[in-house]
Amino acid sequence: MRILVINYEYPPLGGGGGLVTRDILEQMAGLGHKPTVITSGFKGLKSHENVNGVNIIRVPVLFRRKMEVASIPSMLSYFPSSVLHAVRSLNGRMYDIINTHFAIPSGPTGYVLSKIFHLPNILSIHGGDIFDPSKAFSPHKSLLFSTMVKAMLKTADRVVAQSEDTRQNAYKYYRVNRPIEIIPLGIKKSVFCKKTRRDFGLDPDEIVFCTIGRLIKRKNIDDALVILSILQNNHHFKFLIIGEGPEKNHLAKLVQKYGLAGTVRFIGNVSDEEKFQLLAISDIYISTALHEGFGLVFLEAMECGLSIVCYNRGGQNDFLKDGKTGFLIKVGDTNTFSRRIAQLVNSRELRKTVSVFNKQSVKKYYINHCAQKYVSLFQDVIYMNRMTGEKAN
Repeated sequence: MRILVINYEYPPLGGGGGLVTRDILEQMAGLGHKPTVITSGFKGLKSHENVNGVNIIRVPVLFRRKMEVASIPSMLSYFPSSVLHAVRSLNGRMYDIINTHFAIPSGPTGYVLSKIFHLPNILSIHGGDIFDPSKAFSPHKSLLFSTMVKAMLKTADRVVAQSEDTRQNAYKYYRVNRPIEIIPLGIKKSVFCKKTRRDFGLDPDEIVFCTIGRLIKRKNIDDALVILSILQNNHHFKFLIIGEGPEKNHLAKLVQKYGLAGTVRFIGNVSDEEKFQLLAISDIYISTALHEGFGLVFLEAMECGLSIVCYNRGGQNDFLKDGKTGFLIKVGDTNTFSRRIAQLVNSRELRKTVSVFNKQSVKKYYINHCAQKYVSLFQDVIYMNRMTGEKAN
């Protein structure tokens, strides 16, 4: 199949949505398919290249200053720029199907190109593109954006959600009157050179917590620091914060305020190999995010055998099981959160039991399963589209 993919973020830009798009497309390329992705450009990145079988076209956008976070102008300008460059660069090329990731800002591009090229359009919604409780201008709160999202959900040939939570939010906030399929996301099986705690300047006998993600308000790392301030009187530990983002200075001030300067380390952005090396030397993965559309990093932590303690709002509820993979806590209940962490800290045997369970459970979420489900969906839609076209003729 020749697959045209629309995603305003693609590595090295953005977060989990771009990363999983890359992993799916590279898996498809390995199966003999020919994916092309149209994404946002950034200073220092090539406008056109082929990486691991994926043809990447990067279009200019306005005022994108940071790799990890898109600005409003960059998202708004992606639509006209992506359509214009797609028509110019793809003219004469034949594709079988379009897969659009994120209802906004990618959705309008996928819709317009599906009309121009007369191709079926599969819309993949990732969670934050339809619902984000941390933003005053979350799509579901804005008349303009909610109208746009609803139109994208209505006009796509098929809609795919990554989790039951995302599907239910689409039904709840946009009154979607159509089936929405679920294809869980996946991760690549990790291969990395292991390191010891001493390699990172950590005590081999100390408990290590970690969290990974963009330092943005939705990740709500403020609560994690409150929780650790409760624990620090009775436990010795280190907390690794892996990632960058606009909330870093604010979080650094909270670290000082709570007396956690000797406990918290801001690691910054790391390579995939370094990420897994850090996960592998950690004991417990902590997330106090207000919402996750899916939560790929939970799968990565599970593969490394970590116990997971997180809030219970989001797509992670599809695969995290309270008392099995760790603990799920009601959003904002920092006291229960701290007690559950202490329970894990105090029981090596419990951590070992959880580790075995997580390493086994994560296997059904490897990326090859996700990619194959998308391939089957694409083939089904292409077949139905051609049958419909033949009947019309």
